[in-house]
Amino acid sequence: MDRMITGGSSRALAREVLVHGPLSRGELARRLGLSLASLTRLAQPLLASGFLVEESRAGTGNGRPARPLAVRADTARVVGLKVSGDDVSGVLTDLRADPRAQAIRPLGGRSVAATVDTIARVVSELSGDRPVDAVGVSLGGSVDRHGVVRKAPFLGWTDVPLQRLLGERLRVPVVVENDVVALARAEHWFGEGRGRRDLAVITIGVGVGYALVIDDRVVDRPDAGVGLAGHVPLDADEPPCDHGHRGCAGTLLSSSAIERRARDALGVDIGYDDVMEAAARGDEASRAALETPARGLGRLIGLVSSLAVVDTVVLAGEGVALAEAMRPVVAAGTTEYRHPDAAPVDVRISPPGFDRWSRGAAATAIQHLVVGSA
Repeated sequence: MDRMITGGSSRALAREVLVHGPLSRGELARRLGLSLASLTRLAQPLLASGFLVEESRAGTGNGRPARPLAVRADTARVVGLKVSGDDVSGVLTDLRADPRAQAIRPLGGRSVAATVDTIARVVSELSGDRPVDAVGVSLGGSVDRHGVVRKAPFLGWTDVPLQRLLGERLRVPVVVENDVVALARAEHWFGEGRGRRDLAVITIGVGVGYALVIDDRVVDRPDAGVGLAGHVPLDADEPPCDHGHRGCAGTLLSSSAIERRARDALGVDIGYDDVMEAAARGDEASRAALETPARGLGRLIGLVSSLAVVDTVVLAGEGVALAEAMRPVVAAGTTEYRHPDAAPVDVRISPPGFDRWSRGAAATAIQHLVVGSA
């Protein structure tokens, strides 16, 4: 794959077609600031390699058929893996991060050696008798630009060169990334944020995460994996978190916090999904129990949108049912502290499912293949 795409201009062309295609040569030349002749010369090696193909469309006004350029998605096979504290889940995808196969294995232990072994087994199961072009791995924690896991509390890791270790074991290009940043890459290129140059991604579930895309690039900083979004203050009347921050996002929006609130309010042992389903059906007691978290989620959306100056926010993660069940309350919270002259916030909900995290890791590997770095 790397041999197919060399040079900055070729990579820019490949990216444009992959994310926004199929596109005509004229439209591509306009987007990339090239002459039509230069665009044609640039596309030729990608067509010869099979990375790009010409699609047939109905004739134009003068009867000539249009031949837009598209990416042949099956020119590469990528594995994306999400490492949690309990297991490794993976997907085999094509170049558009569309899953072709899935697998999950429990961790044999949280040591580095055991985790590398489990990852290798999942990759082997997914790849079968055909090699893959790249592997992406995501996990909750702080990961530097060299794929060193600086800190992953749920695994008890500090300064683990996971990218190097996996590259030596798997003998293919490997990219390791923070899980929320990786998910943002997938949403930006292939998901709810496709076509937007600026957006924010907020994840809710076991914890609260946040990532930002500005000027068509994911903002990736060393502090991306330390859980900053979970400590944004949302409601001073709520109890403090383990760090003493009163009413922060984690105390309101994590699935465990919402379950505790629902159990206390309803007086029954009820799980997250059940209380969301009851609220969506209109059960008043369940809706009352979710009122404060839903308003807090809206406040977080409004705050992120205002401070980052973006008007598109993608909600993702296994806890997005809160936004679905309590839409009016979330919407009210979003505008509560937002300037009335500001543009409306376009809130998009990414379909839940744990495979979305694995797909985020795959998208990170795909970006590495296509543009040279994520």
